[in-house]
Amino acid sequence: MKEIQEIIKAFEHAQQSGQKSALATVVQVDGSSYRRAGARMLVTEDGQLTGAISGGCLEGDALKKALLAIFQQENKLVTYDTTDEDDLKFGVQLGCNGIVHILFEPINAESPFHPIDFLKQLASERQNAILVTLFSISGQQQPGTALLLRDTLESTLAVEQQDQLLPILEKSLQGKRTGVETGVLNDPSLNALVEFIPPAVSLVIAGAGNDAQPVVNMASLLGWQLTIVDGRPTHAVQSRFPKADHVLLLKPEQVLAQVPVDEQTVFILMTHNYNYDLALLKLLQQQETPYIGILGPKSKLNKMFTELQAQGINWTSEELEKVYSPLGLDIGAETSEEIALSMLAEIKAVLSGTTGASLRYKTTSIHSKPPDAGKETLPLNK
Repeated sequence: MKEIQEIIKAFEHAQQSGQKSALATVVQVDGSSYRRAGARMLVTEDGQLTGAISGGCLEGDALKKALLAIFQQENKLVTYDTTDEDDLKFGVQLGCNGIVHILFEPINAESPFHPIDFLKQLASERQNAILVTLFSISGQQQPGTALLLRDTLESTLAVEQQDQLLPILEKSLQGKRTGVETGVLNDPSLNALVEFIPPAVSLVIAGAGNDAQPVVNMASLLGWQLTIVDGRPTHAVQSRFPKADHVLLLKPEQVLAQVPVDEQTVFILMTHNYNYDLALLKLLQQQETPYIGILGPKSKLNKMFTELQAQGINWTSEELEKVYSPLGLDIGAETSEEIALSMLAEIKAVLSGTTGASLRYKTTSIHSKPPDAGKETLPLNK
């Protein structure tokens, strides 16, 4: 979501300065590549690039293709074949060993449903969304970004075409999957990139101590929405956390009334106040958050659950699965910055459905995930 937010800002700046722009989208990848389908980059006519479609090896040529699309005001699909070890087309051996298909769409700001408009809409609310981009590898027809589904559906397509896509959209939304559907809308040459896009991660940090500051600073680089809650007026001060979206002076029982919780909302309890953490943990039991991290040793967690059990509050095995304490990945962290890195890496792994293990031990491709691990590029018609 951070890349989308930055593209939106860059487009608005380009509009203010009178610069035309084009959106480059990775719509399909065959084999290995640095970025997967759904990666985006905004190109303005003065050569500014926002976002990324590769590790840097394709951006130079992509700039030329984007400027051509802007000049001709026509969607264009470009295929980059990086499987040839003697690849001299881009002046560098890419080594990715994959084929990357990128769609370039010039942005007409006067159009009611241009690609950036769709991106603005999906970023405006905390809802799961499906974004559809139509393209053709073998044909000349390149419809581009054409449909956004949230609680409502908005599209440049005719109603009957929308109806044809609905089963695919529902399957993607229910499975939280991104994939490419081939031969859509009764056209064997037309493909659809169907993206599942969740809201940005919302990180709620209970505790406004000094050790929360590096957590906020690092999480802001990821584009996460950041909320600090604390009961101490001397600590819950916005100036102490300039990169946080909200710094709230709250008692534990006030938190859930002020902070919306959804499946992309995660919590870290690090107030260094046992009773505050315990009270908030009790309130989070039945919330849909996938992650509750509690700073401190295992003995602290055991004491918490013993006290809750004495109050007649018993956690199911499913509820216990979302509690992480001691929190963080085992990276040998010692300083507050290293501990923050450990925390955020664990949260990212949990949200991605991965283990956080070293990639050197992975026997499948880098981007592959378990079947139930959220966003993944898979054929939707199989």
